[in-house]
Amino acid sequence: MYIVSLIYTASLERIDDALPAHREYLDAQFEAGNFIAAGPKMPRDGGVIIASHMPRARLDALLAADPFAQQELAAYDVTEFKATRLAPDLNLPRPETP
Repeated sequence: MYIVSLIYTASLERIDDALPAHREYLDAQFEAGNFIAAGPKMPRDGGVIIASHMPRARLDALLAADPFAQQELAAYDVTEFKATRLAPDLNLPRPETP
């Protein structure tokens, strides 16, 4: 799994202008099973995406398709982690066994 931290590199006005396209992009990624959670940081200087397990190159390609990336409105910091424990009632992919 991955934690993707978006850091806005443009004004909130420009972010808000691109937000409808970004939300459509997120909807498609959730529908495809690529993303598990997403939302803005507080304070609103970026956002966070939790992505499913996939090859890193695939994630990089997906992130490059984000309107925020295409319009150079955000930088992306990606951290990969291996989920070994999940809360029992979460509807997430089960962690991989070692």
